[in-house]
Parts: sequence; structure tokens; C-alpha cells
Amino acid sequence: MAAAGAGRLRRAASALLLRSPRVPPRELSAPARLYHKKVVDHYENPRNVGSLDKTSKNVGTGLVGAPACGDVMKLQIQVDEQGKIVDARFKTFGCGSAIASSSLATEWVKGKTVEEALTIKNTDIAKELCLPPVKLHCSMLAEDAIKAALADYKLKQEPKKGEAEKK
Repeated sequence: MAAAGAGRLRRAASALLLRSPRVPPRELSAPARLYHKKVVDHYENPRNVGSLDKTSKNVGTGLVGAPACGDVMKLQIQVDEQGKIVDARFKTFGCGSAIASSSLATEWVKGKTVEEALTIKNTDIAKELCLPPVKLHCSMLAEDAIKAALADYKLKQEPKKGEAEKK
């Protein structure tokens, strides 16, 4: 008798579920709801992930973090003899907006001179990715990482004290 009651309950539940409207899976996706499609694109298909040889004289490394949210961003640039950025890589521990900001920043610095790269502003990154105000710190981290990588590169270009005295 209990088995018959359980069978009726299963059939009733199935009928109820079959009649309820189905929500498309895309609407349930958190990134699709919370992030702009450009952020989702850079998050799902990040550009230039990886590392360059930080000991190389023509590679600048910037490591920045935001203690408030825990995001950490490493951005590296490789510069040729003419002062043009020929490669850029990043590794980011953080939210989708931080990863997208890093990815976009590496795309933007490639092909620019060191001086041109300094003109990239967090507001430009935020505008391109359509970041909401609560995520602006991610684009600020990307700008800081670019500046830190450029500063590290410039520091490596200065002659060491021993080399300067020999000349």
C-alpha cells in the first residue's frame, strides 16, 4: 500500500514539473547575469595568460594587490630595442572583472611604446568592459600593474653603479 502511494506521489510530482515553465540555462548562469558580455568573454577566453622571464633585462614585472578584496595581479611586459612592447602576459587571482581587466590590459599594451602604455587609464579599461562602480578597483589594479611593470622595466635599463663608473 505504501508503494502505491509513493508511485502516485512520483507521478503527480512529474506531471507538475513537466507543466512548469522551463527557464533557459543561459538565464541561470551567474556570469551572464552579473557581468557584461565583454567581461564574460575575457574571463572565459583570457588573452595572454602566463609568465615571461622576470630576470630578463627587457622584461618588466608589476605585482599589485587589493587588500580589501584579495585580488592579486601580476602583469609582465617584454620590450624590444626600439622601446616597443612586443609581448605581455598576466596571472591574476581574483574575480571575473579583475581577470578581464588584466586580459584587456595586456592586449592594449602590446604594440605601444613604453611612454604610450603609460597613458592607459583605469577609466578607459572600466569603460571598455562596462564595469559597474563596485568593480572599478579591478580596472585600477590593471592600471597600477601596467605602471609597476613599466617602472620595473625602466629600473632594469638604468646602468648599475659598477657599470656607470667603468664608462
